[in-house]
Amino acid sequence: MLVKFNQFSWLAVALVLSLAPIRAHAQNTRDPWFHTATGLGIDKVRVAVADFGPRADSAKTHSEQFTQVVRDDLAFSGIIDLVSPSLYPTEALTQPSELKYPAWSDPGVKAGYVAFGNLTETSSEVAIQAWLYDVNNPSSQSVVGKIYRGAPTDDQVRKFAHMFADEIISRLSGGTPGMASTQIAFISSRTGTKELWVMDYDGANQHALTNLRTISLMPRWSPDSSRIAFTCYQPYNGVVNAQICMYSVDAGKVISFARFKGSNSAPAWSPDGTQIMFSSSMQGNPELYVTDTAGGKPKRLTFSTGGSTSPTWNPKTGQTVIFVSDRGGIPKLFSMNADGTNVNLLDVPDKGYLIDPAWSPNGQVLAFSWRRPDGNYDIYVMEPTSQRIINITPDSGSRNERPSWAPDGRHIVFESTRGGTRQIWSMLADGSQPRQLTLTGHNESPNWSSR
Repeated sequence: MLVKFNQFSWLAVALVLSLAPIRAHAQNTRDPWFHTATGLGIDKVRVAVADFGPRADSAKTHSEQFTQVVRDDLAFSGIIDLVSPSLYPTEALTQPSELKYPAWSDPGVKAGYVAFGNLTETSSEVAIQAWLYDVNNPSSQSVVGKIYRGAPTDDQVRKFAHMFADEIISRLSGGTPGMASTQIAFISSRTGTKELWVMDYDGANQHALTNLRTISLMPRWSPDSSRIAFTCYQPYNGVVNAQICMYSVDAGKVISFARFKGSNSAPAWSPDGTQIMFSSSMQGNPELYVTDTAGGKPKRLTFSTGGSTSPTWNPKTGQTVIFVSDRGGIPKLFSMNADGTNVNLLDVPDKGYLIDPAWSPNGQVLAFSWRRPDGNYDIYVMEPTSQRIINITPDSGSRNERPSWAPDGRHIVFESTRGGTRQIWSMLADGSQPRQLTLTGHNESPNWSSR
């Protein structure tokens, strides 16, 4: 059977639709609505992380690693002011009986909380005792007290450090989960073809999940982080088209998902994980369809003279979907009910080319890419009801696209050419503290797991 590619591919509407220059319009990240939506801009809690003490020389390397990973996680949290270790008291602090409260609350240190602990290690196990204390309340119990046991490997110690940091962040932020233990799925061509990859939130442990030797695009984690839906090229009735593929984290492989006529792309999960919405040209024009998680019984949702793609479900209500359509001539953002009714244009102060919508975890604000007059793209955050907008990547002189929110709602991962090549970066949701996560090859389409 002769297999050939379909030339009418709707992998990304944004790549083939006409462009239009705009005049950027934005408010300031100090605006109260932005602080409320992201949790940024509040007074940060000062936290010190004492050196975790090795119980024996064999635990020294891992105690240093654990300490540094916890410090790095807290420093990037957006809600914690990490006290510089140069200000710490000289006395060792590895267990509660050694805690001298005045030394840590002293004006020279001025910590509100101090994290500390110790490590014991054998050839078969590492055991980590870790605490967080409020140094302004000597009579109180520990805010966090944990014991971690596992294999004495670098990866396991890193995992325990992320878990401890997340516990601290959750306790100090009123229960909002941290993101140190999360992962980021992305697409990389470093092996020769575009494959599905994954890495820790800080860029560590980058590795490929697929070896399909074709083209993969647009990964999206399921709400429980057990699966990743993505766009792939696969044959259907002898023609290789864009299809929806499904990777199972538990099984460690690509699992079955229905294939359809035409080009099928841009999968999005419903908040309860029971449905997938995607763009498909199975009936001619690229429109949005919804199906179950195996691809059964696809139902068409949009009907227009233009194409529709890039749906994103409001993760809190599950009732509203934002998507991209060129039905007015150029790509714009539209909202609709999850059943396809009540379609409305999300108008913006200045007209232009808008793509890549992504809801924040609390469903209050939307991030998206917007083309600027110089031909570059910036990432903006919008409050959909009032349509107030903030540019969070101004003056970077590059393309900044495909934002995805961390589960804490305080961080965004995105792709950018600011370093010269297309790579994955993360930042706080106000655009501060940008971090380059990938360095090798061409990397794109990041998506942050929920846990």
